[in-house]
Amino acid sequence: MFGLFKQDPARKLKKAYEAKLVEARDVQRSGDVVAAAKLYAEAEKMREELDKLEAG
Repeated sequence: MFGLFKQDPARKLKKAYEAKLVEARDVQRSGDVVAAAKLYAEAEKMREELDKLEAG
């Protein structure tokens, strides 16, 4: 019963990951490829953390 309102860290990280991908896509479409590459790299790090959380 007390776990009903407990936050799931994997769920929160997944939302942040998806938001980072959308941000990177929008930056790339605006023409700033270097900034988009940095955002995609950050998103990849988030994905690795998410994989660890889902595996463990």
